[in-house]
Amino acid sequence: MRVRRCPGAGARAALWVALILTALSAPVPWWPVPGADSGAGNAVPAGGDGGTPAVGRAWPVGVRPRVLRGWEPPATVYGRGHRGVDLAAAPGAPVRAVAAGRVSFAGRVAGRGVVSVELAGTGDPPLRTTYEPVRASVDEGDEVAAGEVVGTVEPAGSHCSAPCVHWGLLRGDAYLDPLTLLPPWLLHRGPPRLLPVLGVPVPR
Repeated sequence: MRVRRCPGAGARAALWVALILTALSAPVPWWPVPGADSGAGNAVPAGGDGGTPAVGRAWPVGVRPRVLRGWEPPATVYGRGHRGVDLAAAPGAPVRAVAAGRVSFAGRVAGRGVVSVELAGTGDPPLRTTYEPVRASVDEGDEVAAGEVVGTVEPAGSHCSAPCVHWGLLRGDAYLDPLTLLPPWLLHRGPPRLLPVLGVPVPR
């Protein structure tokens, strides 16, 4: 008995295989995060610095926000520098905990809203992230999950020339680069791209 083949079945199968392989090669966070500036072209270091565990599972704002200013460690304790990272963020945008932990502070400092979260399982003293200017939606002592909203971006109080969130990381009194919290797949995640299927006609 002759088996009739559907015209274009091979081409359709090849296209589906290419789409599935493309999707599997681009990991995504396991919770929905609203869109933001893709930040294409922003060079950032890979997560982890040998001493900071890459426990982050979300950017503080958006999916891949634009880094307006990176971490610039001061030469001395009281020297000039930039003790954190500035991320582009629209006023009112949700601000998320990058990793699970406990809210150690939620209030105002020098007129700015600040939220600080001690990260679970990161040693003694634990790592602590800070976000400002943020209108807090959590209270001191609250347990938060990675990706959970801790507040919204305040329209005023930023030291950036454009609206932003200042994201800091400390262990004790020592400032660290917060980008080292993020694993490489999250740091360098970009828009999805379809791989070409060479030599296969386009299905009709």
